[in-house]
Amino acid sequence: MIKKILLIILAIFAVLQFFRPAKNKTTGVQANNINNVVTVSDAEDKLLRRACYDCHSNNTNYNWYAEIMPVGWLLNNHVKEGKKHFNFDEFATYKPKRALHKLEEVAETVGNGGMPLKSYKIMHSEAKLSDAEQKAIIDWSIKSRTLLMEKYKAAGTPFE
Repeated sequence: MIKKILLIILAIFAVLQFFRPAKNKTTGVQANNINNVVTVSDAEDKLLRRACYDCHSNNTNYNWYAEIMPVGWLLNNHVKEGKKHFNFDEFATYKPKRALHKLEEVAETVGNGGMPLKSYKIMHSEAKLSDAEQKAIIDWSIKSRTLLMEKYKAAGTPFE
């Protein structure tokens, strides 16, 4: 009886492997990337890509376990949620009020340890941020928000 149940479970698991979500992969320069709106130094860009871009851009780097369903579905959902909250590759499409708010949220969530998520850091040790790296992201987001606000004011763009 147990052998039959295990075979059924194995068969279901095998069938699940044929139902895969679309990958979050793009190539080339993204026209709406945040780098086209605010200044991001090479060091800041490298840090943001290492710690944030897998869940908050249009280009996720997938590990081997993403190929195993239902784990792949969970990761796909996680990336969709992350992109819904903040997407570096779509930042230029944000309305001024949202853009300013999102930069403020970056400082808050990184500052309180909410990002990167603990569950993400378990499998991605490279995403763990030192205190200095957290500070660098916070400083960058605050500076970028201030400069973007000044840019909107100078252009007469309503942002409130």
